[in-house]
Amino acid sequence: MSIQKITELLGKDADSLLNHTCNTIPKGNIHLPGSDFVDRIFAPTNRSNQVMKSLESIYNHGRLAGTGYVSILPVDQGIEHSGGASFAPNPMFFDPENIVKLAIEGGCNAVASTYGVLAAVSRKYAHKIPFIVKINHNEFLTYPNKFDQIMFGSVEEAWNMGATAVGATIYFGSEESSRQIVEVAQAFERAHELGMATILWCYTRNNAFKKEGVDYHTSADLTGQANHLGVTIQADIIKQKLPTNNGGYTAINFGKTHKKVYDELTSPHPIDLCRYQVANCYMGRQGLINSGGESKGASDMAEAVTTAVVNKRAGGQGLISGRKAFQKPFAEGIQMLNAIQDVYLCKEVTIA
Repeated sequence: MSIQKITELLGKDADSLLNHTCNTIPKGNIHLPGSDFVDRIFAPTNRSNQVMKSLESIYNHGRLAGTGYVSILPVDQGIEHSGGASFAPNPMFFDPENIVKLAIEGGCNAVASTYGVLAAVSRKYAHKIPFIVKINHNEFLTYPNKFDQIMFGSVEEAWNMGATAVGATIYFGSEESSRQIVEVAQAFERAHELGMATILWCYTRNNAFKKEGVDYHTSADLTGQANHLGVTIQADIIKQKLPTNNGGYTAINFGKTHKKVYDELTSPHPIDLCRYQVANCYMGRQGLINSGGESKGASDMAEAVTTAVVNKRAGGQGLISGRKAFQKPFAEGIQMLNAIQDVYLCKEVTIA
């Protein structure tokens, strides 16, 4: 995809998104993605040779191989939402093999899914594309919904099926978050012992984060702190929703923050808000990948490209996009994934 096509998809926001310069946290302070990312960032750490090999296999697969950026297809929504809600728009994806095929043909770095999905085809595909096994879920059948992430299997089980990495979710701020932090920290420690990489779905969840009609679950300050907690338990990559506002701490009048967060380290510009998320990932030492979000139909391509531009220019490391790809005909799903990847391959889309 050319810069002209990217500009067209960005529409009226093209100039603001493509020409913005961050005057909050300078790009020189960020550890940016690159072909040497594992050597430059992870070699000095406590990560073992086996973990670094797993990370290299993710960073060096698919259309973005060797760039330091990642494009991941996540399909855990059959549990997190429901099989019907996720796959009714395109029933072929009830079959796990088609999920993996979409990731491969879509040029992704890896495919992330459940124990059941990846186990069903592991002998055929685990050596053909890196597997990321999602080890916990909020099963959306218990009523009323508890919004709790529970373990669905062991780290050893993921390793035995040939997984390159494990993924997990923590609902930071929820009543169950303390238990989830302990469980996931222990799971990540074991995954690293076995040589697998770790990816954290880093979400905030508490009804108190909604104040006077404004939802602060995706505020830059609250999601930034969630990221900071996530890298503390040694997640190698952080998955986070793109920030949509700021000032969650001040609105709910809880916790600790600093006026410089709002006066100097952020601005209302989406790239500056995302940069604050990157900063909380140890200034980019752990890669930030943003979510692609739900499928809305005709606007999906423009929304996905916009999110990719914001993430890349902020210093992020890629996109993890599922529903916008698998809730479409197979060929259109490939086009969607390729469009996202094209943003990261486009040299004219620079770091702000």
